[in-house]
Amino acid sequence: MSAAATERAGAIAARVEAFVREVVIPHEADPRRDHHGAPTDELVQALRDKARAAGVLTPHILPDGSHLTQRETALVLRKSGLSPLGPLAVNTNAPDEGNMFLLGKVGSAEIKERFLKPMVEGRARSAFFMTEPALEGGAGSDPSMMMTTAVPDGNHWVVNGRKAFITGAQGAKVGIVMAKSADGACLFVVDLPHPAIRIERVPNTIDSSMPGGHAVVSIENLRVPADQMLGASGEGFAYAQVRLAPARLSHCMRWLGACTRAHEIASDYANRRQGFGKTLIEHEGVGFMLAENLIELKQAELMIDWCADVLDSGAPGTVESSMAKVAVSEGLMRIADRCVQVMGGRGVSEDTIVEQVFREIRAFRIYDGPTEVHKWSLAKKIRRDWKAAQP
Repeated sequence: MSAAATERAGAIAARVEAFVREVVIPHEADPRRDHHGAPTDELVQALRDKARAAGVLTPHILPDGSHLTQRETALVLRKSGLSPLGPLAVNTNAPDEGNMFLLGKVGSAEIKERFLKPMVEGRARSAFFMTEPALEGGAGSDPSMMMTTAVPDGNHWVVNGRKAFITGAQGAKVGIVMAKSADGACLFVVDLPHPAIRIERVPNTIDSSMPGGHAVVSIENLRVPADQMLGASGEGFAYAQVRLAPARLSHCMRWLGACTRAHEIASDYANRRQGFGKTLIEHEGVGFMLAENLIELKQAELMIDWCADVLDSGAPGTVESSMAKVAVSEGLMRIADRCVQVMGGRGVSEDTIVEQVFREIRAFRIYDGPTEVHKWSLAKKIRRDWKAAQP
C-alpha cells in the first residue's frame, strides 16, 4: 500500500475509531432491540444520523463513488468493528457492505441510481437471497443445488422458490435474489418489501447483531423487469464471485475489531481483579491466555492484509480468501473464548459485550462458508495442483 493510501486510510480509520469509541459504544446498552435482541431500525437510523453528522457514514466509499482498496478497507472496517453496533452505525455492516461492493462493480447506471445510492447514503438496508432450506435439498454452501427458479415472460422474469437464513430481509429496502434459469444462475435486484416475497419466520439464532435477523422467506411469482438482472441469464455465479471473496474478508476485518475490543475488556478486568493475593494478570494461567490473544490478533491482522493485497492485485482471491476465512474465524473464536474464560462469571453476562462477541464469532465460523467447506475446497486445489504437476 502506497504512503498516500496509508495516510488516507489511516485518517479515515482514526475518525471512525473516535466515533465508535465516543458515540457508538455508549449506545451498547440502548434498549431499542427487537425480541431477538437485534438493534431495531430506529436505533440504526439514529446512529447513522450521528455518523452522517460526524462525516464517517459509509467511510469505505469515497465522495466520488470510488471504493477504498481492500488494504485500506481493512484499516477502516477493523475500527468500525470495535463495537457490535459500529458497522451498523457507519454503514460498513454485512450484508450491505458486500451488496454495495457488488452493485458498484457490476450494476447498470440505472441500478446504481435506484438501488445503490440509497444504500450508500445509509437510507436503505439490503438482503442477499441465496441460501435455501437445507432439509428441502436447497442451496447452502453448495450453490449448485439452487432450487429457486427464474422463467422468462416477455420483458420480465418470474421467480419462485424459498430462501432461508436471509440476513436482514425483514426491514430491508433492497434485495438481490439468486435464482436458476435454463441457462444457469441469475441475480436480480428488487425493491423491498414486495408482496411476492413473504417472510415466513425469523428464527432465533445464536447471534444478535443483525437488524432483521436471518429470515426464512417464500418467493411466489415474483415478476422482475429484465433490466433488473445483473448481467445476463446464466452469469449469476460469476457475478456472485465478484462479491464473495471481498465479503468473506470484510467479515474478518469487522470481527477482528470486535475481538480487539473484547481483549481490551478482558485485559482491563485481569489487571483490576484480585484473586489469591494478586491481580489475575499476575497469575500465569491468565497472563498466558492474554499473551496468546495478542499473538493471534496479530496473526489475524497479517492474514487479512495478505489476502487484501491479493485482491488489490486484481486476482480473484478465491483460494486466499478461503484460507483467510478459516484462519481468522478459528483464531478469533479462540480469542473470544479466552476473553470469556479470563472474566469468569462476568464474561458470560451481558455486563460487557464479551459474551456477545463470543456468540457472534461462533456464528461467523459458519457464515460465508463453514471452516470444513473451505478446507475441503482447499484440499481439492491441492489435489488438482498435484495432478497438474505429474509428468
